[in-house]
Amino acid sequence: MECEHRHEITWVKQMESTIKAFGHRNWVVIADSAFPMLSSTGITTLVTDSDHIDVLRGVLECINSHSHIRPVIHLDAELQHVEEQDAPGIITLRQQLNQLLNGLDVRREPHMELIRRMNDTSNMFQILVLKTNITLPYTTIFIELDCGYWDETRESQLRQRMGQL
Repeated sequence: MECEHRHEITWVKQMESTIKAFGHRNWVVIADSAFPMLSSTGITTLVTDSDHIDVLRGVLECINSHSHIRPVIHLDAELQHVEEQDAPGIITLRQQLNQLLNGLDVRREPHMELIRRMNDTSNMFQILVLKTNITLPYTTIFIELDCGYWDETRESQLRQRMGQL
């Protein structure tokens, strides 16, 4: 048990220091236990051996503690179509996700599209993958970090002003 506790402290400390260093365009991925270990050099994978929702909660708390970043959540579009009879516990998980992600920018996209985007991003930016102990399909949560102090509206206004010069 003491070894397990040390393991948890290690991944949490790594996650916290990595997120502190991250900025917009970096990703944090909370993955199910079958998520593959990707070979791109821009991707770091940590095995948490922890509850999926607890890891998500911890990641969101860490992100929210830093004013320079904000989360954009990407969920697998397939998640809404998985039946309880095929994956017992999926309804409870969806309810927990809805509650925890309420009020955040949440987008749903096909799983393979998210994997492709993550792979493309890893060619230039770092990605942290946190594998959890969940064994339910299409439950990976992709968190794309955006700038916490600048938004699309301000960027658009800036670009319009620049075009006027």
